[in-house]
Order: sequence, then structure tokens, then C-alpha cells
Amino acid sequence: MDSETFQAMSTCHRSRAPLDRKAADLRSADAHLPAHPFDDDTLHEECGVFGVIGVAEAANFVALGLHALQHRGQEAGGIVSHDPEQGFNSARRFGYVRDNFTKASLMETLPGELSIGHVRYSTSGSKGQTQLRDVQPFFGEFSLGGAAIAHNGNITNADALRRELIERGSIFQSASDSECIIHLMARSLQRKVPDRMMDALRRVEGAFSVVAMTRTKLIGVRDPLGVRPLVLGQLGDGAWALSSETCALDIIGAEFVREVEPGEMVVIEHGEVTSHRPFAPTQSRFCIFEHVYFSRPDSILGGRSVYETRRQIGVELAREAPVDADIVCPVPDSGTPAAIGFSQESGIPYAMGIIRNQYMGRTFIEPTEQIRNMGVRLKLNVNRALIRGKRVILVDDSVVRGTTSRKIKEMIFDAGAAEVHFRIASPPTSWPCFYGVDTPEREKLLASHMSEEEMREHLGVDSLRFISLDGLYRAVGEAGGRDPARPQYCDACFSGDYPVAPSDRIEGGFQLKTAAE
Repeated sequence: MDSETFQAMSTCHRSRAPLDRKAADLRSADAHLPAHPFDDDTLHEECGVFGVIGVAEAANFVALGLHALQHRGQEAGGIVSHDPEQGFNSARRFGYVRDNFTKASLMETLPGELSIGHVRYSTSGSKGQTQLRDVQPFFGEFSLGGAAIAHNGNITNADALRRELIERGSIFQSASDSECIIHLMARSLQRKVPDRMMDALRRVEGAFSVVAMTRTKLIGVRDPLGVRPLVLGQLGDGAWALSSETCALDIIGAEFVREVEPGEMVVIEHGEVTSHRPFAPTQSRFCIFEHVYFSRPDSILGGRSVYETRRQIGVELAREAPVDADIVCPVPDSGTPAAIGFSQESGIPYAMGIIRNQYMGRTFIEPTEQIRNMGVRLKLNVNRALIRGKRVILVDDSVVRGTTSRKIKEMIFDAGAAEVHFRIASPPTSWPCFYGVDTPEREKLLASHMSEEEMREHLGVDSLRFISLDGLYRAVGEAGGRDPARPQYCDACFSGDYPVAPSDRIEGGFQLKTAAE
């Protein structure tokens, strides 16, 4: 193995903020405490990436951006910065941004006008058993200078790439698929880091939005399908930011300029932005579930307000699945905009029938059997005076395993509701996602083996309706609905139509959708 490849394996080894081992062990232990039973029955966010160039104390801006992207990953976070005198510096921690990257003593170790960061939920690698070495950004030291990368998405041929790289002498330090990019960059024969990154990403399949940095450059790349989001913002003359979502630009006072286009690489250096097209052009397939659930409602996707799209989903639901009832209640917080739209279209009053405990952390107490039986009540509570005697429409974003929906139904009936009707702001989730979303195995998805009526009986509600796939497409602005010949979005979790074959999973025995399905 050549020395450059070996150096590239040392992720963030120049950090000026070495971890105190005992404190790291404590944080690691806390991060691995069981989460709420509630958290096991939802689609988990992927990851969030953020980068800034051209401002003093750039890492502080990155910390603010990551705080705004915390909904995309709560397991761990990391920041890398570069200062001409001190070189690359890094800090990676388990837990929330607010608990780590708000300390002056830590942020002072991350000087410089160039910085990138990442918040993580483990969609690959050691799920639930994350080690500090799995936390991004990853760093590589090459003969032409160092580079750090932060990746949102999932590489679907990571297993094959890893085997190939190991056979050629690469030494992996993490369980993350993202580390493959650093190894591929190390083996590229190109002389410039952006060119090495192009080489590496051409070998990668799946979904990736990457924010990277060298000593002088901030780089952003989206995969050819544009499955995961990435946007460009400007802080002032010569100062720029890259972010997973526009809401993180707002928190630092940056102006949203445009989305990084599918298949585009932007390179920012000396205040100038240049655009490159390293991939063959193809039709984009942005993840439609970003509109339904993952992105914050105050973000903009594809020129559309996420909030307005979710409200319009509720409008479509009311048209497709009307029902006589007394009140429309959201399952907070993700069901709120759709519930508002349903109420406005149906004329049935909107009401906060379920109250969310805003102060419930992921590791409140280790769930004993008694606590597990409380389940959703740890996080949600029914407004009993409002619910009693009412015919209630509950609007939620999705049904995954169904366990949470059953608990919520029981809470509503226990509070004295006369009827409970579920309206779901997405089509039935019957297929797993392999592009950066942590979904259960297919057999654990309720919709994979039950019809809508069977799910209604299983949940024990008076009625259950999901928005149709065409209705969802209309809500996101496709007036003609979904084009089955050329789908406008990635909707594989609903349709089983995977825009990129998940080769690693197929090799492991996963069966793609058959013609009969």
C-alpha cells in the first residue's frame, strides 16, 4: 500500500481538540441507551450536511447550520475546519449539536474561514452501535493536501467497493459506506482534489449529496438522480454556504441562491463559484418523502414551500377520502400541515387533540417493560376534554410497522372518542429505502403484506385511508399525477420502483418487485 493511501485512512487525525477518552466513553454509552418505543415505528431521518467558506470563525456558522438540521440526524455530529496557520482541525461528538458545539472551549479549537459539518443518523454501518470513528466528516491527507467530506445518502454498491479496496490494500477505519469515497479519492491518479472526487463519485452508485473541503475550496456534489437535497446560499461578498436544506441558511442569515442541480459539482474558491458536470445527464428522481416528512416545513424544495406542499397533501386527502366527523386532529408534529389542509378542504374544524411533550429526550430512562407498555404516552398525550364524545379524524404522515398507530388509537378511544378515522399523508409504505433512509426490513412493513382494509382491521379504527400516489404527485405540483413510464420522483418506498438497483442488497438476497406486484 502506498504512503498516500495509508495517510488517507487517518480520519481527522490532526484535530486540535483530542477527545478525552473517559468522557467519550460516557457519551458513547449514553448514545447507545435504548430509544423510546415510539422511535422504533417511524422512518428515521437520513443525515444533514453543511459547509461555509469566507467568514471568520466559520465553524460557529456550521454549528448553527447543523442545529437547524438536527431533525435529519440526532445520533452524532462532527465539524472540520481549516486555518492557514493551524491546518485542519476537527471535533466529533455523540449527541445533539446544542450539547456539544455550543461550548466556547470546543469551538475555539476549530479556527478558520472554511468549515464543514455533519449530523448523523446511522442508515448504514453499525446501526445503533455507532463508534466515534463512524462519525463524519471523514478526512484524508493526500500528497497534494488534505480533504474532508460529509455525505448524506447511501451508497448501494458500498459492499462491493469495500471488498475491492481492501483487496488492493486499503485499510478501513469505520463501518460507514461514506469512507469508500475517501479511499477511492486516494487511489485516483488526478492531481486536483475536485478531480479526484469526480473520479471517486463516478464509481459510486446510489444516493449522495456531498459537502467537502480542501485547504482553499468548499465543494458540493449531488448524484445524477438528485435523490437527496443540497442548496447553495450566500452570506455576503465572497462568503458562501452549502446546506441540506434552506432552513439552515436562514439561521445564519444567508440568502438562498439556488439548489445544486442533480449531477452537478460546485467548487467555491476565492469567493467564486464554478459549476462542473462530472456525470452523464439523466432524468432526476428527487426523494418524494422529503416533501412528506423529512425536510423541515419551513424549507424550500424544488421552488416549493414544504409547508404548503404538506398542506396541499391534506387537501388532496380530503378530496380522495372524505368522512363525516366532528374534528380533524394531527398526530404531532409531522401530521400538522396535512391536518390543516384536510380541515380547510373538508370544512371540519381543526383541533389539537393530541399534545406532544416537547421536552422528551431520546434517552429519558431505559425502557423497562412497564415503561414500554406506556409507549407513545411518553411522547404524546390526549386532550381528553376536547376528544370526549367526538368523531375524530387523525392525520399522520405514514404508517410503518403500525405499532404506534395502534397505541395512538387506543389513547383516543380511552379518552372517550366516539369514532376514530385515520387519514395518512403518504401512500402505503411497502418497500424499504436503500438511498439514505433507515426503514425496517420489508416483512416488518405493515403495508407489505396487508391490504388497506386488513390494516384498518389490524389497527382497530373505524376507517383508514392513504393518499394515492397520484394524489401525492398532484400535491407536490405534478398536475397530471405520476408518470408510470418516467416517474418524476423517487417513490420506491411506495411503488417498489428503484431508480438505482440496490446491488449490495440484491446480492444479499433482496427480491425486487415482480410484474405481479
